[in-house]
Formats: sequence, C-alpha cells, structure tokens
Amino acid sequence: MRRPGQAGGAKLAHGILRPVGRTAGLRAGLGGMTGGRIEKVPEIKRFPYTPILGWSASRYDLFSICKRRYFYHYYAKYDQELPTRLIQQHKDLVSIPLEIGGIVHKVIEVLLNRLRTTTQAIDRPKFFDFAQRTTEHRVRTATFDEQIYGVIPEVTAGDLLPKIEASLGNLLESERLAWLTEQAADHGEAWIIDPPGYGETRLGDLKVYCKVDFLFPSGQDYVILDWKTGKVVPDKHRKQLMGYATWATYHFETQPSNVRPAIAYLLPGYEEVKETFNSFDLEHFAIQVRAETQEMYEYCRDIGQNIPLDKEEFPLVDDQRICSVCNFRGLCYPDLYQANFDH
Repeated sequence: MRRPGQAGGAKLAHGILRPVGRTAGLRAGLGGMTGGRIEKVPEIKRFPYTPILGWSASRYDLFSICKRRYFYHYYAKYDQELPTRLIQQHKDLVSIPLEIGGIVHKVIEVLLNRLRTTTQAIDRPKFFDFAQRTTEHRVRTATFDEQIYGVIPEVTAGDLLPKIEASLGNLLESERLAWLTEQAADHGEAWIIDPPGYGETRLGDLKVYCKVDFLFPSGQDYVILDWKTGKVVPDKHRKQLMGYATWATYHFETQPSNVRPAIAYLLPGYEEVKETFNSFDLEHFAIQVRAETQEMYEYCRDIGQNIPLDKEEFPLVDDQRICSVCNFRGLCYPDLYQANFDH
C-alpha cells in the first residue's frame, strides 16, 4: 500500500519532487539575497524570570474569546471554588485537530534535524512508520476532548493518521524540502529548529512570546517557516508572522526587511504564504500588542505579580458554538456537557 505522497515506493529525489501551491515555479526564489550571506546565526537572548504576564497571540485569542476560559487556562490556582487538579485535568485535554498539528510538528522537527546530519535519501516507508508509531504513542498517552465528552466512543490512530500522512507527504514532495536538502550540508548548522522555551522577546518594556517553528539564514536574510495543518485564517496568521518578525529583529539585531516569515500550509497541498514587513508595520504591531496587553492587565489585581481578579470578574461567554469546543465546558455547564474521565 502506498503512503500519501509516495510515488511507487521511490526514495526522496529531485526527480519526483513537484511544485505545489504558490511555491510552484519559484525554485530560484526559495533562497535569499545574493552577494554575501549570514555565516552564523547569533545566539538567542535570554531573560531572567519575571512573574508579569507576557503577551502572545494565543493568549490574547483566549482572552478575547472567553474570559472564563482564559481564567481557567492561566489562573487555575486562584480558583476558590474548584480544585486546581480538576481544572488542570480539563486544561490537559487535547483535540484531534490540535493533536494532528502537534504530531506533524514533532515529525518535521525530527526530519529537519536528520537533514543536518546526513544527505542520504529519506527512506519513506521508515519515515511514515515513524509517524505512525508517534501517532499511536500519543493516542495511548493523551486524553482526548472528543472521548471525554462523548463525541466519539474512542479515539484511535486511524482518526489522526490520514491528515498526518497527507501533511507529511505534501512536505516531502514540496520544492521547499528539496531546496532545504540541498542547503543542509553547508548551512544546516545555522538552522534553528523548534528552539527551547516559549519564544520570549521584548517590545520596549513589554514581555512578548512569539515562538518560531523553524528559522534558517538564506543569503543576508532570516527565513522563518510556521507549519500549519489547519484551515487558512489570514488575519490571525499575518499577526503571528508579525510576531515572528519582531522576535527575529530583536534577537538578531537586524532590520525587518531582512526577515522573511511565511506560513507553510501542509493541507490540502503544500503552499507557502509569505510576508515582508517594514519598520512601520512592526511599529503598528507594537502599538497593537501594547493595547492588548493593557486589556489583560485590567484583569489583574496585581500586575507585577500577575495575580488575577476574582473568578467572578471573568464572565462566561454565552455562545454554545464557542462552548461546544472548549475544554472547560464541563466546568461551566455541567448539566449540558458531562465530562467522563473514567474511560
């Protein structure tokens, strides 16, 4: 049986790689500027711990969607009503779509690290076998929202593997991977692959988190790729890319024009959506982040120590379209959504 993206069992070679999506015919454009190149990526700056909250796109999204969900996610230990353990149990739930993305990210991380150490062709059966074993392990060890709330009786690897294999197959056949394979031998040591930590950076006096998936120098530029297995959300994803550009300009002390972030959509086919930002764009982004951070500060009793107001000050959203996919719905509406952790 052929795996997705596998052409008659052939190994990875330029002859079977086809351009997909917006990268089609842009092989020359995958590299960076000519005339000089970055020889070594500077070290990522480190920061001492401070308790004050830090802005991130995902944190503000949670805050915007539902204040009670935001409280449960970030301030469970301050709940005077429910045990912290119970809230944490709900927080730890994973969903099938998010877990598909997480597994794909992990397998790509392993693939990229492999490219840095060997130029041998990828053994596709072994590659997809590794993806399958990774998926089976996660299904055994993770607790799925869909199962706990009775959406489906049981989550199996088969519920995740089709999209995981399709995503990885599209990457294997992309011109981007062919280009990276050619570059890895000479420049792989300068790649930054899923760096440790949460992508902490600074915008003036503000703490900000913008964690990149993959960064590599190309010519005089820094290219950032963010892997996506879900649907296209243009405004949300552009905001993320501005965050990555902000992170790179701060840590590597470079100009915005030298940072080229892109969303790499892996489904339904491989497609990169690239952005280039200038100083004005990042200044506007900084103003937006400051305003959003101030909104979240207003729900803190002690901003410096990141101590929240009482839970009652974080209202529940009254929209079951939102609640029906929230980990914490069993806490907010126990009669409507019954969570069974005894599976």
